[in-house]
Amino acid sequence: MARLTAGPADGSPGATPGRRLRVLLDRPEPLVLPGCSDALTARLAVAAGFEAVYATGAGIANTLLGVPDVGLTTMTELVDQVARIAAAVNVPIVADLDTGFGNAINARRAVTEFERAGVAGIQIEDQVFPKRCGHFGGKEIIPLAEMLAKLQAVLEARRDPALVVIARTDALATDGFDAAIERGRAFAEAGADIVFIEAPVLLDELKALPGRVPAPLLANMVEGGRTPLLGADELGAMGYRIVLFANTAMRVGARAMRDALTELRATGDSRPLQDRMLNWEDRQALVGLPEIEALEARYRVD
Repeated sequence: MARLTAGPADGSPGATPGRRLRVLLDRPEPLVLPGCSDALTARLAVAAGFEAVYATGAGIANTLLGVPDVGLTTMTELVDQVARIAAAVNVPIVADLDTGFGNAINARRAVTEFERAGVAGIQIEDQVFPKRCGHFGGKEIIPLAEMLAKLQAVLEARRDPALVVIARTDALATDGFDAAIERGRAFAEAGADIVFIEAPVLLDELKALPGRVPAPLLANMVEGGRTPLLGADELGAMGYRIVLFANTAMRVGARAMRDALTELRATGDSRPLQDRMLNWEDRQALVGLPEIEALEARYRVD
């Protein structure tokens, strides 16, 4: 199995975010990344025991702007949200850079800004800008040579050589399986740490990919999307190194909020909803009120 090569792995407390992420990726089991669209969800993920999180571009578009994943969010909107997530949790964060927000020069700037925000890894893809969700129709991809130039720019822009770079292709939907393999191999040869071939439709395709691309691979599980839905253990047995559940939490939460608001509108009474919400103490603990109160006591002037 291919291993990560760019930069040392280091799990010490003073290690960079990228090095901390590489320690997790060096384990025999796949790294499960939950998608988080805001700081509160990231805190919930860490409280649940996750050791790294994914700042989901689609989820941020949905929750921050209330729009679909069709390239409407700007780089600065995403960077600002990622910075909030990084400030809230002390685990490695992988950020979705979409297409890099333009050409290779734009992508270089995006890497600089996201790295400054505190990420451990970034994901860059080969769709035409503005991009579309990988499980939507109507996608288009840029020429391979253009994507390789953009990937080179991304790799060279890293201040920390351990920053993990994930290169994604949507060629399977546009050009077919063999073209996706060609791009995945080219990305690996160019120096991508992880290759992400989006939206395999067939189980046989999903099984075949790890043996056809000489790099660690990411599998993206989208409930209701184009790819067969499998668990992390199954995907790990196939050879995948990262299993991404990019919007599972957001979608479960959105349904719960919709149901609660529907009931509140009908009844005008929140009492029946109390057993479906965080209690007062858990809510305040989640957002760090005890730590704030301790600081207030420390800095109090009597």
